[in-house]
Amino acid sequence: MQFVFDLDGTICYRGQPLTPPMIACLESLRAAGHEVIFASARPIRDLLPMLPKCMHGYGLVGGNGGFVHREETSLSVTCLDLAITTSILKIMQQYEADYLIDSDWHYSYSGDPLHPIVQNIDPHKLANNVPLEQLDNIVKMVILNSTDTTKVQAALEQLPIVIYKHGSEEIIDISPQGIDKWTALQQLGVQSGMFIAFGNDANDIPMFRHAAYSVCVGDHAGLLALATDHVAAVEQQVISTIYEIANTDRLAHILPRV
Repeated sequence: MQFVFDLDGTICYRGQPLTPPMIACLESLRAAGHEVIFASARPIRDLLPMLPKCMHGYGLVGGNGGFVHREETSLSVTCLDLAITTSILKIMQQYEADYLIDSDWHYSYSGDPLHPIVQNIDPHKLANNVPLEQLDNIVKMVILNSTDTTKVQAALEQLPIVIYKHGSEEIIDISPQGIDKWTALQQLGVQSGMFIAFGNDANDIPMFRHAAYSVCVGDHAGLLALATDHVAAVEQQVISTIYEIANTDRLAHILPRV
């Protein structure tokens, strides 16, 4: 069975890497013959530091589907169209937006140096924060705040892109049209109705729609409407749920062909 895990807020918390108990739990899945895949909003650059080295070769989806990685090799990087990028930047300029923009490796950040997102950006200093005009191959854009978030979102919705607004926060994620976690998972051989998904936010909805069994970590309304199961965003409870689902009898109930 394939198990697909979002990272932040699902199996790791407050920007910290996976803990030893969570690592042991996930390694137990591998030892039992299951495949573990990670699917995150983080670019691969920021996803890898969350994982122990032994998991860097696992199937990885980053940037909400913009990056697909396996065996420590990039399988694909999907960039925003140049004309669309120009339109987004005009909207951001009009509403004085602070941003985090990722290319295939480097990034440009214009926000408050004390913003909570800063702790998640390139923690191992593997890339460079460069002026926006020096970025090529833009994969993902994040608007942190602006003078009018409602108008920014309305303007963005007129463009052929994928956007996610995170709960009550002002943060808006922007990805290329047709790109999400589910489209990326298919590149890793994941089939609809044949995997188990864990997630906590709107960007997990596409993969929840195709999972055989899905677990909403926390209380996101959109995910709860689709989820098979629900668990609090408490590490030990999440670990217990993973172990419970991995029980042979439980898996046979979820997917009789396993």
